Amino acid sequence: MSWLPLDDEDETPYGEYADHRVRERPNPKGNRPRTKRRPEHADAIVAMITGVDRGRYTALVAEGADPASPVERTVVAARARELRRTPIVIGDRVQLVGDTSGAEGALCRIIGLEERRTLLRRSADDSDRFERVMVSNADQMLIVVAAANPEPRVRLVDRYLVAAYDAGIRPLICITKTDLADPEPFLAHFAALEVPIFRSAPGTWPLAEIREALAGRTTVFVGHSGVGKSTLINELVPEAERATGHVNEVTGRGRHTSSSSVALRAATPGVPAGDSGWVIDTPGVRSFGLGHVTSDSILRGFTDLAALIEECPRGCTHQADAPDCELDAAIADGRLDAAGALRVDSLRRLLK
Repeated sequence: MSWLPLDDEDETPYGEYADHRVRERPNPKGNRPRTKRRPEHADAIVAMITGVDRGRYTALVAEGADPASPVERTVVAARARELRRTPIVIGDRVQLVGDTSGAEGALCRIIGLEERRTLLRRSADDSDRFERVMVSNADQMLIVVAAANPEPRVRLVDRYLVAAYDAGIRPLICITKTDLADPEPFLAHFAALEVPIFRSAPGTWPLAEIREALAGRTTVFVGHSGVGKSTLINELVPEAERATGHVNEVTGRGRHTSSSSVALRAATPGVPAGDSGWVIDTPGVRSFGLGHVTSDSILRGFTDLAALIEECPRGCTHQADAPDCELDAAIADGRLDAAGALRVDSLRRLLK
């Protein structure tokens, strides 16, 4: 065994640490070292997401968004690697680079997400705190419910209302199949709310009133499977050709026909295309979890009870066993009728 010579001062084998003996590790890929600096993408254009399908995003480039091609067009995009953990949903405004011509086979890239104005969320159930983003930048929620077949569910509509108020969007109600049952007993549960209501039956859709409410706004349609949501959208947007289903006569449940969300232009007669509204169709659901929603958001969904809730003692849980709860006092002295008592019951179930 041979030994390296020692340094006279510290008796350290100087050859072991000599600068000329240090071997620099070559870059195995033969390219430049990686850097955290990213291109600024000054040429990125903004588009609206109108469809999502297995990692591919359909986006609409607005007229004038790209000076080189001012015509409104649809493009297909994939998200950049740095956005792989960022949920991108219908209604999002995104920044695009690459081939945004919209030609067949062209694919551009999503490199950024614009700030969202509103965000509609849901969870799998009330015990699940993980929120699932449904739609962004919506202005309104149209709750479609049938008067019968399937039977209307008051508490499901309450959940929709809470989700709408939590998202900061305006709720609307459209009740269908009014030829099968009188919708007024059901609608009485929401009479105290300032929520516009549209009544319809096959062949008697109030299309003019609904189109007026949709004009210039982005409206997300929600509802139980089988209530006629897709049928209504086909009336408003004939070229949509959304699949429609039927209600099982044994179970009374509707069959899922819309498997994914999509944004459609809701043209209004006499309104320029750029000023027309957007309709967002969502898959029919039989439950709507609110595990991510706070108690304050739930209370905001019951505007008809707000004045009574303000009179409750500080720290009141508003449950049936809460001492001196003003809701119980209002039921006992007749300030709340039978419909109001049912609203209190809905509120307590959601809070619980």
